[in-house]
Amino acid sequence: MDVSVWIWVGTLAGIVAMLAVDLFGHVRKPHAPTLREAAIWSGAYVAIALLFGLFVLWMWGSGFAAEYYAGYITEKSLSVDNLFVFVLIMAAFAVPRENQQKVLFVGIILALVLRTVFILIGAEIVNNWAAIFYLFGAFLIWTAFAQLRHTEETDEKRETWLVRTVRRVVPVTEGFHGDRVWVRHEGRWHITPMLLVMIAIGSADILFAIDSIPAIFGLTQEVYLIFAANAFSLLGLRQLFFLIDGLLDKLVYLNYGLAAILAFIGVKLVIHALHENEVPFINGGEHVDVIPEVSIGFSLTFIVSVLVITTVASLVKTRRDERALEAAGAGTTGSDTTPGSGGGASGEER
Repeated sequence: MDVSVWIWVGTLAGIVAMLAVDLFGHVRKPHAPTLREAAIWSGAYVAIALLFGLFVLWMWGSGFAAEYYAGYITEKSLSVDNLFVFVLIMAAFAVPRENQQKVLFVGIILALVLRTVFILIGAEIVNNWAAIFYLFGAFLIWTAFAQLRHTEETDEKRETWLVRTVRRVVPVTEGFHGDRVWVRHEGRWHITPMLLVMIAIGSADILFAIDSIPAIFGLTQEVYLIFAANAFSLLGLRQLFFLIDGLLDKLVYLNYGLAAILAFIGVKLVIHALHENEVPFINGGEHVDVIPEVSIGFSLTFIVSVLVITTVASLVKTRRDERALEAAGAGTTGSDTTPGSGGGASGEER
């Protein structure tokens, strides 16, 4: 895949332009976005990402376009999982809703920078050491099992530890001061909880990058596509947070779907590593071609199918549980009124 310098420059300029629109059009003025605003802008960012895939199709063909779409969908689904952690962080710090946009915007900037660094490092390692795919594959399979054991308590403990550590080092104000990150109080400079939230989001971004970069390397090794898929998946994250904030609790099976996707890509990476094998103690350092490599078309179909099944199953279960609670509540109300009615009748008889 031959990507000219001008295409790189144009892509970076487009990403910076979208960030500028976000900053000056929405984030600079603290406010809580309406559901309509979040839906419109989320749809716009998804549309831009899909149109970019058509640009890849036009420039480099269907194979690379499929790789981009598979990478984008995977990174977007992992971003939704990241939103669970963001919700916990926001709740732990009691961030005012009108200030949450700024926190998320800073988190997106940090994520873009960190993931770009990880992508460049990963590409250099992949180009010089094919055996890294064994490690990437094993790591993703392990991460898939970790997804199944994922609990909210783990994230809350991590946040509590972070807050305690920072408070020991620097003075922190008791409450928020608008969207300011530091203020002068009693003759001393203090940081505000706003900065603590940004630090927490940034530290979470590092963990997310460690998970997501090996996953997308399992779908494509083209640095340009990896960078673009990550950038477009992150750019709409702020709007997506406000759009599905109330729906996150309904996606009860999301961690199972993500675990299946990560395990699938992990196995795909191991198979690819076997085809490129140069490790002396595996098949005498010769390539292992017994198992055919998984095509990008099959990968894309598998990822989309898992996400659809996971989402539908989650919504069905949530609705069924809500109906069960409503029925239980109605039954309790009915049982409470029955004795009273009976008592009234007895009284009349007496």
